[in-house]
Amino acid sequence: MSRQKNRLFPALLLLWASACFAEQADRDKPIYLEADQVLIDDVQQVSTFTGNVRLSQGSLLIRGDKIVVTQDKEGFKHATAYGNTAEFRQKREGIEGYVEGFGERIEYDVQTEILNLHKQARLLRGLDEVHGESITYNAKSEIFQVAGSDESSTETTPKRVRAVLQPKQDSEAASTPAPVEPVAAPAGNSPPTEQP
Repeated sequence: MSRQKNRLFPALLLLWASACFAEQADRDKPIYLEADQVLIDDVQQVSTFTGNVRLSQGSLLIRGDKIVVTQDKEGFKHATAYGNTAEFRQKREGIEGYVEGFGERIEYDVQTEILNLHKQARLLRGLDEVHGESITYNAKSEIFQVAGSDESSTETTPKRVRAVLQPKQDSEAASTPAPVEPVAAPAGNSPPTEQP
């Protein structure tokens, strides 16, 4: 087995499939960007936003020190956010709550709706949390994949993936204990009385 495969083998991970749905209406919303400065290269179809940058599309929000947006020939956009800690946040479909992610680099492909978090990546969903060097979040399929080592890493020993997954809460009715019925004393016997 090659060294590359050996490094990526323990990268497998964690799927949070049915538990996390991205806000489906986001994909039809326009993308807004705010920054202190922007450099636009129309020939290369690259825009570089720097200084407290915010990219939003519906409930999706990506923040970083710098975001580079490229556009392909078909008009689809790809954004890469850089920062000491770049971050993203997106509302969950039909549920109060958000999915949040952090890393030194976050890549977002508008067409595929895939976010890649790199370097000290962390993902939060409610009280659940995963850590790794690389995390992929697919908003269409609601699947997370976490790798212990980034593909570009030169380390020979892969880092480990860490996760904290909270138990699912049952409904209130199931979690409330049934009332205890008092036991009647047999006929003709009186219950014992306490002695002082």
